[in-house]
Amino acid sequence: MKITVIGGGTGLSTLLKGLKFYPCDIAAVVTITDEGGSSGVLREELNVPPPGDIRNNLVAMANDEDILGELFNYRFKNGSLHGHTVGNIILAALTKITGSFTEAISKVADILAIKGRVLPVSTEMARLVAIFEDGSEIFGETGIVEYGKSSKSRIKELKLDRNIKLNPAVCEAILDSDALVFGPGSLYTSVIANLIVSGFSEVVRQSKAAKIYISNIMTQPGETHGYKLSDHVSEVERYLGTRLDFIVHSLPPKNEDVLEKYALKDSIPVEIDLQDERLIIGRFSKIITDEEARVRHDSFVIAKVLYDLLKEKIEVQ
Repeated sequence: MKITVIGGGTGLSTLLKGLKFYPCDIAAVVTITDEGGSSGVLREELNVPPPGDIRNNLVAMANDEDILGELFNYRFKNGSLHGHTVGNIILAALTKITGSFTEAISKVADILAIKGRVLPVSTEMARLVAIFEDGSEIFGETGIVEYGKSSKSRIKELKLDRNIKLNPAVCEAILDSDALVFGPGSLYTSVIANLIVSGFSEVVRQSKAAKIYISNIMTQPGETHGYKLSDHVSEVERYLGTRLDFIVHSLPPKNEDVLEKYALKDSIPVEIDLQDERLIIGRFSKIITDEEARVRHDSFVIAKVLYDLLKEKIEVQ
């Protein structure tokens, strides 16, 4: 079974941590428009593609996430390297040494002995541009999210500031897959940020693979304030230019204290307003409490849901 998953950093890596234990060939397609934190600094100062989301997914797919994963995800807390992770610096350095971001990723993949492949959606760099319903045009991922939070205006159109070509390896992976999985992750800056790369949606429409969207559990301030499940689905389908075959949605854990904390940040559970034969609903989530109580997909539960769904579909075919 060949599966291509498409997204950004945290959400996609959560799925991969569970999916890598199943007998499938995995390709993770990752956006290259991150401008926040360490990735943004390295992108600006060294003129390299932002490495953060790539690093997250490489570590998630590693055979041994323990010491090497801890090393690559280690973030310096003070000094001139404050905010940078070891993995980001290594990817940036290897890009400079080899002259190729994809070659740098390949070398780190070998070091981590990952299962599958991590592919940047493009080998070129570009910035996100969002046109909001109030007419404002905002550049850059960070600026888009901050403006969305303050204005509460919806994103009318997401585009790139320049045309960039689809990574040929991504094109090959999509056409060779049994399934294409979009998300989980931020609707615009993680998922749709891939779909607007030149040629991406056209290749997806050529693919005979099952097309699956894994929705966010909670609304996201700055991107999906007030969005219901139908809004998420219609936006993904609008940018893809084709219909999804399955929609997977997880209910949040039944913890009122955690949900109240989310509400204070203007985030609520995504309302299910669809009655659709494509819809798969369940409680595939958990609460992570390492830094603060955060609602996330359970890596192993959501991976099993996805694998069982695809196994059944392929066997039927």
